[in-house]
Amino acid sequence: MTRPGTTTSLRRALRREVPSTVGLLADEDDFTAMRRYDTFAFDDHPAYLRQIEGLLKALAAQGGHTTVALFDPEEYAQFCEDTGLDPDRPASRSRYTAELAATSPRIAYTGQPMTTLVPTLIDTAVRHATWEYATMLLTDTGTCADCGQDIGRAAFDQASHLLTRLLEAAGPGTHHLVCSVAAADEQLLAVLHATRDGNGPAHLDSDAAAEFATVLAAGIALDSPGGVVLRTSNPGARDRLHGWRLTHGTLHALTEAEVFSAYCTDARTGEPLPPEPDVDYRAGFALAPEDDDRPTHH
Repeated sequence: MTRPGTTTSLRRALRREVPSTVGLLADEDDFTAMRRYDTFAFDDHPAYLRQIEGLLKALAAQGGHTTVALFDPEEYAQFCEDTGLDPDRPASRSRYTAELAATSPRIAYTGQPMTTLVPTLIDTAVRHATWEYATMLLTDTGTCADCGQDIGRAAFDQASHLLTRLLEAAGPGTHHLVCSVAAADEQLLAVLHATRDGNGPAHLDSDAAAEFATVLAAGIALDSPGGVVLRTSNPGARDRLHGWRLTHGTLHALTEAEVFSAYCTDARTGEPLPPEPDVDYRAGFALAPEDDDRPTHH
């Protein structure tokens, strides 16, 4: 016979092994959209965020693993329509959140404040959406009519090769890369952080590298205008900025003046901006010719 105290202890131990996912209405407009449901108990977004933070802290105190995902009201309404659920029920919101845990990008709660968690979650969701869209573009390019090669795969291989070459040529330091590509009605943007110690290989997040290569590949496959910017930092030295233009499926180095102009011009107004202190604006360095060839299907 199990003693009551032992049963309670076992349940607490088991609870620590059950993961939790919290669906978060990070945006004020999304929060307002959910207020049309009578069973949604909140009417103030800041108060809602404070309650979410309290819940996250309570879950963390129980010792379990908790992740946070964006709760999208429009997707929730569609989910309820597709599954025949009543959207004005807490159980339906719970079902949708469980779906998010399996299909959507999430971040782990490690005690970070909401002022850090919310923008990180939004950034993660935007990155994931960009990667999905760029992947769709690559898939839709089909095969080359002349050689039968998969255009998307060839472009991704080329982009991965160019990324590797860029990081090798960048040398030691902390590197921040940004790739921007025009695609249909969207401006795709990917960011990658990497570090190199001495002559060793670059250390980077594999998922972020795949996202970066996919966006660059979309520009290559679609022959869309775009560019790559690299910023390198080393202790005790000025930061270095380099840039390349993506044209005709490959990267062409910008001149020092072009890099300076790109950084010191307001993209919205076209007005000049003051240069950053302790930053050197440099031309993009040349890539080895064999690494700069276009994909064979072009």
